[in-house]
Amino acid sequence: MADPRGFLTTDRQLPERRPVDVRIQDWQEVYQDFDARSLEKQAGRCMDCGIPFCHQGCPLGNLIPEWNDLIYDRDWGQAIERLHATNNFPEFTGRLCPAPCEAACVLGINADPVTIKQVEVAIVDRAWEAGWITPQPPESLTGHTVAVIGSGPAGLAAAQQLARAGHTVAVYERSDRIGGLLRYGIPEFKMEKHHVDQRLAQMEAEGVKFRPNVEVGVDITVADLRRRYDAIVIATGATAWRDLPIEGRELTGIYQAMEYLPPANRVQEGDVEESPIDVEGQHVVIIGGGDTGADCLGTAHRQGAASVTQLEIMPRPPQERPQAQPWPTYPMTYRVSSAHEEGGERMFAVSTQRFAGDDDGHVRSLELSEVEFVDGRFEPVPGSERSIPADAVFLAMGFTGPEQGPLLQQFGLTLTERGSIVRTDEYATGMDGVFVAGDAGRGQSLIVWAIAEGRAAAASVDRYLTGDTNLPSPIRASARPLTV
Repeated sequence: MADPRGFLTTDRQLPERRPVDVRIQDWQEVYQDFDARSLEKQAGRCMDCGIPFCHQGCPLGNLIPEWNDLIYDRDWGQAIERLHATNNFPEFTGRLCPAPCEAACVLGINADPVTIKQVEVAIVDRAWEAGWITPQPPESLTGHTVAVIGSGPAGLAAAQQLARAGHTVAVYERSDRIGGLLRYGIPEFKMEKHHVDQRLAQMEAEGVKFRPNVEVGVDITVADLRRRYDAIVIATGATAWRDLPIEGRELTGIYQAMEYLPPANRVQEGDVEESPIDVEGQHVVIIGGGDTGADCLGTAHRQGAASVTQLEIMPRPPQERPQAQPWPTYPMTYRVSSAHEEGGERMFAVSTQRFAGDDDGHVRSLELSEVEFVDGRFEPVPGSERSIPADAVFLAMGFTGPEQGPLLQQFGLTLTERGSIVRTDEYATGMDGVFVAGDAGRGQSLIVWAIAEGRAAAASVDRYLTGDTNLPSPIRASARPLTV
């Protein structure tokens, strides 16, 4: 324990966000720099608990007290080694993970938890700047080949682990750039894409081959893929979005969130000059109160929307941890993201009843009503109906599983009642040599679970190919988070 009194003498502190009126004029990340000495003091708040529940809160099993202690002692070089021991991409999780580890922090029982997520991202950012992160190619090749379908966090984690084990790995991605939702679903203001690019460059130097613009099942058949490779990992994610089949859904101007966010990201990549969906001067309504909805919110602010309203069918969460969600579970409390801080109205316990449009067939308003939970379902509150203007509507209501299409049809795999691909505890499907990792098998979940599953699936593939493995396997496929 680096500072035995750190949790008593130092208050929790996070880096400040750039002023709203400044940051909405650009697409850069919202946080200002946090000086190293302040961060070291934050790491010193770690209690080095006898039972570190933060390990259990983190699906990756990050060695959090160890690298907190190293940072307090200013041993940044060793800290990145301990961080990479369990997490391939801490620059992603340090920016995008909701930090269930902090919810499980023992200090959080009766005080503010340690700023685990901030320490994590500071370690990896400094390591990149210092040149400590270098390619780790295998000493020899096994002669085995593996195809990974999908280049999101699960696919990339599986690919990197398998390549380091000595297998020849190719990652297939149907989009024109590698990165999956990291590339096109996460706005630049949450994670600038040079973080993705530098990690991909490391993986290429380790021998991973990337195959963008190739849709498995269309551009190459599953049969061809099985002939070419000794094993296959399906990591396509849960990209089948949930729709809202109500009156007026056919009107133009109503989009899925993942029809809106990728073009905006392509503008920032320099691939196109402007997005085909630009809401400058428009009244925007976002249906769905989660992270994807907040991503749409921040994007609409930067495009210059006249107003933005975000609707959520659930009641407003409480400020404090509910009794039904005790420590160390992840509590559903009221949170204000950087996008919410930038403006817009949030409405809770409301449901959209219908859309209304103009003579040209474009949406102009939506009718909503307040709802209450009765006998296991949401029911409209009589007399609470009202209409709000809506020139553009974005549906951000989550995802139901992997898309139904040529890939799944050609694999002929069985789906669960929830729409995800059936698999064993070892990530294996009913087809010999075919494995599933991430949201395609788990259902919509967190980036930290995707990376953990990619790492664990890689260990199962390695064992399948060689009879044994030295790769870590943090979780079994049947595992479910305590907190989410």
